Amino acid sequence: MTNEKDWRPATRLVHGGALRSPFNETSEALFLTQGFVYPSAEKAEARFNGDDPGFVYSRYANPTVDMFETRMCELEGAGAARATASGMAAVTAALLASVRAGEHIVAAKALFGSCRYIAETVLPRFGVEATLVDGTKIEEWKAAVRPNTRVMFLESPTNPTLSVVDIAAVADIAHEAGARLVVDNVFATALWQSPLKLGADTVVYSATKHIDGQGRCLGGIVLSDEEWIEEEFHPFFKHTGPSMSPFNAWVMLKGLETLPLRIERQTESAGRIADFLADHKAVSKLIYPGRADHPQADIVKKQMTGGSTLVAFELAGGKEAAFSFCNALDIIKISNNLGDAKSIICHPATTTHQSVAEEARLEMGITGGMLRFSVGLEHVDDLLADIDEALAVI
Repeated sequence: MTNEKDWRPATRLVHGGALRSPFNETSEALFLTQGFVYPSAEKAEARFNGDDPGFVYSRYANPTVDMFETRMCELEGAGAARATASGMAAVTAALLASVRAGEHIVAAKALFGSCRYIAETVLPRFGVEATLVDGTKIEEWKAAVRPNTRVMFLESPTNPTLSVVDIAAVADIAHEAGARLVVDNVFATALWQSPLKLGADTVVYSATKHIDGQGRCLGGIVLSDEEWIEEEFHPFFKHTGPSMSPFNAWVMLKGLETLPLRIERQTESAGRIADFLADHKAVSKLIYPGRADHPQADIVKKQMTGGSTLVAFELAGGKEAAFSFCNALDIIKISNNLGDAKSIICHPATTTHQSVAEEARLEMGITGGMLRFSVGLEHVDDLLADIDEALAVI
């Protein structure tokens, strides 16, 4: 009999954390329930005291959600996790549960627009100061440290410019300062990058993206060591209620079963598309973590085992050219999601990062001509033809 501890990721993503009812169903059971019945008042008291194991209320924990959390822990190598209603719920809860009024965080400037809003606008409302740095410059992380720094936060690769941050180096700085490092690992996925092994303390995902992978449900998850999840994060999570619905957790479980197949295919296609775009005269800049010309290629080689399902590129004609290109596409759809089975393109400056000030956008490298392309599962030759025809228009 094989040892579960020796299972490879693809096997864990099909069988990990399975919890069967007395009916011994093949597919994971969907427990659509708010609460749970206790055999006696004494049992209810013991359950609420934590003396009797079991479920209390689906806002705290639910059997279907628990299976999703356990499976993600097995994939990520985490001690514990809590699934949330969205990716931003995961980010917000992970940060708020880690700081108190009067404390300080350091975050990379290159963040998803809503993540920057949390760092720059929400946290200061509660007395937590934030300093934003160029995440690719280790000296800026060091210079930003204060005696009251408690959290460092980054995305890698970043949204949408696909720059890569040296996670291990930032983790060392954080730990020397007595702070925790929180990493948003959405663009790399757990298959191509393992932040906890690189020294991160907490990893967050928008499960809405690659984990679902088919544009169906919202979801997020926070993963860390068991002590921090149980002692620090769970009380915040329990009382504020950003929990994932059981139905969405069931959908995410189904998504995890095919995650390796999808990510491998999408990454392979993204690499071919990146090579094509890099040589096209209409493209003034191409960024892809799987290429030797990536600005942080040495770090990519050190901490990632694959490229990405996303490609960032800039058209020489600016916003007008970018809009003309998007409007000329047929197979590839215009949307602000990513990690979907369908190929999706978006213009970050006017969509995902529209709320970020223009000066800050330009500082991050988000110009009017930049596009973020999430490669789907269509045949790569059809995608290349679609791109080629649209580029001919501009």
